[in-house]
Amino acid sequence: MPLQTGKRVLLLHNARARQGESALEPVRGRLEAGGLTVTVEPFENLPEIARDIARLHRTADAVIVCGGDGSISSAAPAIIDSGLPLGIIPAGTANDLARTLSIPLDFAAAADVIVAGHKRQIDVGTVNGHAFFNVASIGLSSELAQRLDPGIKKRFGRLGYAVAALRILAGARRFRARIVEKGSGTTVKTYQIAIGNGRLYGGGNVVEETAAIDDGTLDLYSLEMRNLWKLAVMVRAFRTGTHGAWKEVRTARCVEFDIETRRPMPINTDGEIVTATPAHFRVLPAAVTVFTPSDAEAANYPVRLYHS
Repeated sequence: MPLQTGKRVLLLHNARARQGESALEPVRGRLEAGGLTVTVEPFENLPEIARDIARLHRTADAVIVCGGDGSISSAAPAIIDSGLPLGIIPAGTANDLARTLSIPLDFAAAADVIVAGHKRQIDVGTVNGHAFFNVASIGLSSELAQRLDPGIKKRFGRLGYAVAALRILAGARRFRARIVEKGSGTTVKTYQIAIGNGRLYGGGNVVEETAAIDDGTLDLYSLEMRNLWKLAVMVRAFRTGTHGAWKEVRTARCVEFDIETRRPMPINTDGEIVTATPAHFRVLPAAVTVFTPSDAEAANYPVRLYHS
């Protein structure tokens, strides 16, 4: 049912996000036209988000985050503590969570989803206490997150990602890690270990073909080929989530994983470096209530990977 007229929403706005500034006015206009009372709270860095929610959640009936996947994940712990539903305005580069949930990338249409009031409970993944909605990774993706200049990311979007990725692949080396699940450990040599909570990551790759953001489990894969050139012929498999069929890719599904490495290695969660190995991963089932389109509404939204 629609949000009732007069309900209060706290709109957290990241003006530094790639699409952040252009999103604010159409979003605020649609929310207010839907009868909602909107309080806008800007933030400039990710730690501010949780502090703002903790400080202001008692004055709101819902929290809306206008930003990218990293901003939304940074809000998750405070959202869980507040018990408020989460609205998403996808104003980042990849917007994998929005696409997983069939939230339209058009800002006004995304605001209309919130006004309509349809909700869904979804899981949250954690690593060393840090939340993520899409995927957490060690190795190639973490190197990409570290080397990608924020200015290049904001200006060039996916092109900036592609250029940085090519540079990293050219010099990549395997690392040794120990993967522990259900009390049993395996030592591997790998280029990357990724653990997914949702379905989509990296601008449209699929974590695992049967993965869902409300299935109560985490999906792991490890890239254990000897030469990275093999990735070129595996691209389609990663886009469909069938990469586990390749012998060079180890996969597993569980509710908890532990990853140990010889030296601390950074961990990328939804595009942001937040912690390092050794790492403990676990899933929090149905931890967040989020505004999403109904099944009938989702069928009317075209699937796009990025904002135009």
